[in-house]
Amino acid sequence: MTRYSRQTRMLIAVDCIIFGFDGQDLKLLLIKRGFEPEKGKWSLMGGFVQTDEGLEEAATRTLTKLTGLDGVFMEQLSAYGGPDRDPAERTLSVAYYALIDINQYKQQLSEEYKAEWFPLKEAPKLIFDHAQMVSEALARLRYKAAIHPLLFELLPAKFTIPQLQILFEAVYDAGFDKRNFSRKVLSTGLLIKQKEKERATSKRGAFYYKLDKRKYSAKFHAFLNFVSDPGNLK
Repeated sequence: MTRYSRQTRMLIAVDCIIFGFDGQDLKLLLIKRGFEPEKGKWSLMGGFVQTDEGLEEAATRTLTKLTGLDGVFMEQLSAYGGPDRDPAERTLSVAYYALIDINQYKQQLSEEYKAEWFPLKEAPKLIFDHAQMVSEALARLRYKAAIHPLLFELLPAKFTIPQLQILFEAVYDAGFDKRNFSRKVLSTGLLIKQKEKERATSKRGAFYYKLDKRKYSAKFHAFLNFVSDPGNLK
């Protein structure tokens, strides 16, 4: 086999920023690193790319190994290749972020990695450049959620408009006007109103909605303007 001569070899890894929503808080799934360097410290879930797989295959394998899940939303974020980012060996990492409904899948997490969900605002110090990855993943999520309906990936099959608003406020760390928010969401035509109401949080109750999966797939990359000027919210 022909090889490039006089070239430095390096390892390629993938790291997964896994966001979840429990109905109140946007959370981050972290693991306790099981080997040196930085053994026992909090880390994103990651692994090395094998010789027989592509980047997305490696990220999917990594995500499935931790959560037991297939088919969840995942998107490539960026590559991180600082020469000193990993003190053990020169390693290039390609980061992906994923979105998970915590309540639906919390029983499936692998116990092997001592995984734990943290509210994003209370996340512990992370190894290497993982904090930078999380920060940039959140910025990407906020940008895309302002115009595309990807935050529905964090919700259960049926939900109320107030629950959806809580999710948006958790992601953007900002408040939204109830009437305007409801009008914008319903104007997308993505939701199917149900007959039953959620009455746990108020006597009057709020109607449940379900996502119209056909329209959701068709409009996933459409510009729907959920949030105007997301960089200047308060």
